[in-house]
Amino acid sequence: MNWLVKILSRSSLLGKDRDYHVVRASMVILFLFFGYQKRFDYEAQTLIPYIKNGPLIFWMYPVFGIRGASWFLGVSEWLFAILLFLGFWNKRLGILGALGSVASFVATTTIIPFMPGGWAESAGGFPAMTGNIPFLMKDVVLLAVSIYLLNQDVMRASVEQREASLEVRPAPVSA
Repeated sequence: MNWLVKILSRSSLLGKDRDYHVVRASMVILFLFFGYQKRFDYEAQTLIPYIKNGPLIFWMYPVFGIRGASWFLGVSEWLFAILLFLGFWNKRLGILGALGSVASFVATTTIIPFMPGGWAESAGGFPAMTGNIPFLMKDVVLLAVSIYLLNQDVMRASVEQREASLEVRPAPVSA
């Protein structure tokens, strides 16, 4: 095992901050693709059981309608993608994107206990997933990823802020 650790530690594949950048890029791609889907009727129809049973998002249908709720989610996801992408250069914008991402996945993971027929009775119920629950379980990981990005961006922004306040500025010349 030591040889494997040695090889991997020298690999450029696992270079400094590589994990952080790969996670950020994957979230940007995910939000772009998911946001794109929300433009189409097939996705709006697919979302009905999720939104209808979501304790934090059920209000969207009375406010926006089925297609409008889907569009709202899609625009939100594209906004989060843009903010996360800009977070490569501007940690404050990255923080906003990560906050949006956290909110998005909190909203979807809270659907899990409320989804009808989500646990296979024939297997004894919980934790035997069925129906739409397996699809939602990925959001538990995506929530953790979002919290990771938020934590990283807050830490990096605070370091940048601290460094900026410690910059040596030339003293004013008195005449």
